[in-house]
Amino acid sequence: QVQLVESGGGSVQAGGSLRLSCAAPGNTYSRGCMGWFRQAPGKEREGVAAIDTDGSTSYSDSVKGRFTISKDNAKNILYLQMNSLKAEDTAMYYCAASRRSCWYSLRAPSIVNYWGQGTQVTVSS
Repeated sequence: QVQLVESGGGSVQAGGSLRLSCAAPGNTYSRGCMGWFRQAPGKEREGVAAIDTDGSTSYSDSVKGRFTISKDNAKNILYLQMNSLKAEDTAMYYCAASRRSCWYSLRAPSIVNYWGQGTQVTVSS
């Protein structure tokens, strides 16, 4: 079992920024896709951003140009820098690890292997 622990959520006004972090066991990042997903009340969980073992990144259209995913392999931490936040970004954000490709994982959250407990992001307009 892989334990993922998110931090960094909070409340911010529209236009503001937040950085989420996800701590994972040392070998997690070398085994597959790492990503961020979110789920707003009454909505399905959706892929936000993902990073593969070779460092290549993928983003949903709704966050492209505003969010940046990165990882620090030495510290085993995954980050999501969120800028120009909008009210519609309000959701619970989850860190995830998947053995499948990032392209597929972002589009099909049901195939993700491991999830963190989530961290709440609230953006007020």
